[in-house]
Amino acid sequence: MKTSSLSRPVSVKVHYRALAAADLPAARRLWSQAEGVELSEGDGESDLVAYLERNPAMSFAAFSGERLVGAVLGGHDGRRGYLYHLAVSPEVRGAGIGRELVERSLAEIRRHGIQRALILVAADNDGGAAFWRRVGWEGFSAGVMGVDLPAAGNVSESG
Repeated sequence: MKTSSLSRPVSVKVHYRALAAADLPAARRLWSQAEGVELSEGDGESDLVAYLERNPAMSFAAFSGERLVGAVLGGHDGRRGYLYHLAVSPEVRGAGIGRELVERSLAEIRRHGIQRALILVAADNDGGAAFWRRVGWEGFSAGVMGVDLPAAGNVSESG
């Protein structure tokens, strides 16, 4: 039996499977309530269904009975693997669910010949950063930059 971050015993029977489109409403609820997980553009249900279709069997969910208690999005671009939105329900944290979700997703990504995976962790997400270090990830000194891309119908003709 393991203990959670609240030092209470955690014993839960969990089964895992690839995250399916039908699981997305429950996964989005979990992600929206999880500290350190930010849902934004690209996280609508149709966007996530398309992500699952482009990256089949690389995202995983954990269930206690019929209830989704953990989820992670996983995929790759042909060169690097990426994990997004790892979250575990607070009442079952400390049972190894997050670690198992990560390991399953990375195993599938690795099976596609990908040799490095990346994640984004917000600078103020100390708990998330501590988890990732515990499971063997390391920080890089590179910064993150981004740009919003207009929808195809909004592109200026003048360029």
